[in-house]
Amino acid sequence: MKTTLSKAQSRAKRHNRLRHKITGTAARPRLAVFRSNKFVYAQLIDDSTGTTVAAADSRNEKGTRLEGAQAIGTAIAKQAADKKITEVVFDRGGFQYIGIVAAVADAARAGGLKF
Repeated sequence: MKTTLSKAQSRAKRHNRLRHKITGTAARPRLAVFRSNKFVYAQLIDDSTGTTVAAADSRNEKGTRLEGAQAIGTAIAKQAADKKITEVVFDRGGFQYIGIVAAVADAARAGGLKF
């Protein structure tokens, strides 16, 4: 018997599969990206202590979601630089690495983060 999963269930399944492979540490936190239908969110997470080191979102950004994603990547890179973090592990959150997710990653790399 074949069961069909919703989009959210499929994404959650992909995200769980990814999370078994990547883990953030204090020296190299995990850059987790989440995109909703309206906004984009990014966090730097230290999985060893279960704490969020830095976070940014596009709820107050003007313009398109893509412009918001670029602003989020720049903002998270600036917050990481303030905390002397240069390397991160990228967690695309089960989303495809195109469009919004790629824009966050490219802006973070341009801001000085290495991954």
